[in-house]
Amino acid sequence: MIRHRTVPELLVFDHVGMPQAGTQVPAGGVQPGEELEQAVLREVFEETGLHTTSLIEQLVVENKPHPDTRQPRRTTYFHLQAPATTADAWNHTVCGDGDDTGLTFACRFLPLPLTQPLADDQDAWLGRINPLWATTTDNQQ
Repeated sequence: MIRHRTVPELLVFDHVGMPQAGTQVPAGGVQPGEELEQAVLREVFEETGLHTTSLIEQLVVENKPHPDTRQPRRTTYFHLQAPATTADAWNHTVCGDGDDTGLTFACRFLPLPLTQPLADDQDAWLGRINPLWATTTDNQQ
């Protein structure tokens, strides 16, 4: 999710009290019968509390093993936009019925391009939105 201000900024979060989880972007699973577009907006709301986001486009579908279980995993990355008036930072307690329910996430916007990579290479496809934001990983694909 990108917020456009003086410079474009990416919405990220950290797990409060769990620094080992690393800095991430909102993500999650698709419920039975749910469309991908519905799932991404639901996950953003559950993990950040934001409901005024716009889905711009699907960026890429990535197939690679889950980093912990090594089981096959398909991830669809989307470009979303947040209003320029969205707060700079806030804490949000995750709602919903997923494994992360009840955890608190410290949400914030970081200017692009990022200076540090995100957990699980979640920043690898930023170059699909704007080539100037590409990471080393994205440039190799």
